[in-house]
Amino acid sequence: MTAQDFILKSYQTTVENGSVKWESPSNIALVKYWGKKEHQIPENPSISFTLSNCKTITEVTFTKKESEGFSFDVFFEGIKNEAFKPKIQTFFKRIEHYVPFLKEYHFKIETSNTFPHSSGIASSASGMSAIALCLMSIEQILTNYSTLDAPDGFYNSTYFKQKASFLARLGSGSACRSVEGTLVVWGNNNTFEGSSDLYGVKYEEEVHSNFQNYQDTILLVDKGEKQVSSTVGHQLMYGHPFAKERFAQAHDNLAKLKTILASGDLEAFVKIVESEALTLHAMMMTSMPYFILMKPNTLEIINKIWAYRLKTDSKVCFTLDAGANVHVLYPENEKASILEFIKTELVSYCQNGHYICDQIGLGANQIEF
Repeated sequence: MTAQDFILKSYQTTVENGSVKWESPSNIALVKYWGKKEHQIPENPSISFTLSNCKTITEVTFTKKESEGFSFDVFFEGIKNEAFKPKIQTFFKRIEHYVPFLKEYHFKIETSNTFPHSSGIASSASGMSAIALCLMSIEQILTNYSTLDAPDGFYNSTYFKQKASFLARLGSGSACRSVEGTLVVWGNNNTFEGSSDLYGVKYEEEVHSNFQNYQDTILLVDKGEKQVSSTVGHQLMYGHPFAKERFAQAHDNLAKLKTILASGDLEAFVKIVESEALTLHAMMMTSMPYFILMKPNTLEIINKIWAYRLKTDSKVCFTLDAGANVHVLYPENEKASILEFIKTELVSYCQNGHYICDQIGLGANQIEF
């Protein structure tokens, strides 16, 4: 598939109005994406667990209009939110070529999260993927579900998901990994045939039972806005002294992880996942300008996890996104003991004692009215 395959060539303009609704989950990368080229193309491939409970729910109502240009209102948690408009405006500009009906309708975008916004959980991933999926449902309506010039001549679910992921990527890179589950690969690489820089690809390789229903408890160390946006962080990889080596490392770790996921080697999984998390933050700390998103309590939690693992031979591990919060990953058969460990030893390091229990999920779902 190429970008040309996602250009909408024809559609009806007789539909006056309508409404669609999707819920889309966040995701947590195991091999991290950090650094991007023009048009939201990743500098290195990544792979992520799709989450289940941490999701964005978005309803888009569209109404035919006569005026020129983009027209939309955004409501977050029921309140009109002007702060989100510039990012969505940029998103619409990027995708207009592929969904040209954007300027023919006024859109009311109503969205909410099941988790704190801008807190190190990938809210941009779930948010942008939810909007992209809503736009794809509108495209279906405007093309009567069957007249789209898809490569195989008809509108199918594969094309729908690929284009939704493609559009979501143009809003937020990691959003392309939130359309499907349980594991999604994004970025061209030699390890996975069919991998693409343009959209996320559902992981279809063998996965050992050790990784089924894998658990992710997110410790909310800091629920405030990040000091540095991910967009700025990605840009700082240009000219980074360690960029070339980092991109090569990601390719290598992705290949190793494929073998690990098939064999069920939990110890090797722990090493790759934690190394990737620390490498991500090492890139931030060695960029120019440099910055630190981890908090003291982040480090306290990491050290507690290491000590617990050494004492109990548990296979619990941590990973981090570009923020202070800690994702505690562990196999389902350790759920009771790890939750007790979190309650007794880690919750005191969370802001207001807050944490979220989640597990890997199957991807986005359309909500029927």
